[in-house]
Formats: sequence, structure tokens, C-alpha cells
Amino acid sequence: MARTARIVRETSESHIELELNLDGTGKTDIDTSVPFYNHMMTALGKHSLIDLTIHAHGDTDIDVHHTVEDTAIVFGEALKQALGDKRGIRRFADATVPLDEALAKAVVDISGRPYCVCSGEPEGFEYCMIGGHFTGSLVRHVMESIAMHAGICLHMQVLAGRDPHHIAEAEFKALARALRFAVEPDPRVEGIPSTKGAL
Repeated sequence: MARTARIVRETSESHIELELNLDGTGKTDIDTSVPFYNHMMTALGKHSLIDLTIHAHGDTDIDVHHTVEDTAIVFGEALKQALGDKRGIRRFADATVPLDEALAKAVVDISGRPYCVCSGEPEGFEYCMIGGHFTGSLVRHVMESIAMHAGICLHMQVLAGRDPHHIAEAEFKALARALRFAVEPDPRVEGIPSTKGAL
């Protein structure tokens, strides 16, 4: 059974069209109208091996916040849809990823229970402007939105870092690698990997 999803979300603030394939090769086609976010979502697709197409636009003349948030919401919803009943997946995974001086660790549980803990970003990171439009505070907001709408538990920890671009990119790549292994089929798992019998 194909583990794919396609979602279109339209509000007065944004229009998002997103497709993904959990069993892809990391092929991406990303246009969110926010250049740095394009870079981050391209890295997310590439390093998770999730084929990902995103075409999004919104009221970026006001702020990029709505478009960024809504794209993260739709990505989370698509991830949840593509996972189905989560039968046969590894479920838990972690990844620690460096980018020069920055180091980030992501731990995920495809649990069906949304929770997000982000820690370790240096003081003032949330106020940094990255790529001219994207504030550091949006990184955490994206992580929270994905976790809430995918129904996953995500712990993201920045272990080191100075450059805001490097910190953000290490976080997205760490999430990508953790997702890659968590959603992967495990040939030793029969049924749903939970003592409850449901995730």
C-alpha cells in the first residue's frame, strides 16, 4: 500500500498544495515563496528520503509567519495521513547532525500523541533574521506545528551553535534524519509497534 498523501489547504492567509511519499528518494520540488524556508524544507525532504512537493503562497507582504506556519501544519497532516495505522514502522528514532559549529539532536516517537520540546537555542536566536525574512523564532514554531498535526512526540535540542543559519539548518536536518528512520518499515515488526495495539 502506497504511503503517500496530497493535501490542499486554502485560507484567507495562505494557499498550500503539498504532496509527499514516505518511501521516496528525497526528491523535492519546493516553492513556499519564502527563500530560506525553501532551503529548509528542501533539506528536510532530501535527508528524510521523503519525496516532497510544496507549492505555497500567502500574505507575505504582511509577514511570512502565516505561510510558514500553514505549510508546517499541512506537512504534519500529510505525514499523519501517509503513515496510516503505522503498522510495521520502527516508530522511535533519533539523529544528531552537525553543521560546522552547530550541532542539533532530534528524537521522535511516532506515537499518535502530539508533544514538542525544543531546547538549547542560544539567547537571542528567536530574534535573528535569517535570509532576510525568516526569524529564528519560526524554527521552533515549525517544529511545534509539525509535531502537533502529525501526532508525533518530538524533542529537539541544540547542543552547540553560533551562526543562526547553521543552527536552524542543523535542526531541520536532524528532524529529517530522525523521521527517516522512525517512519521506515522494520522487517522484524509485525503489526502495530505498541503494547496498546494502536498508535
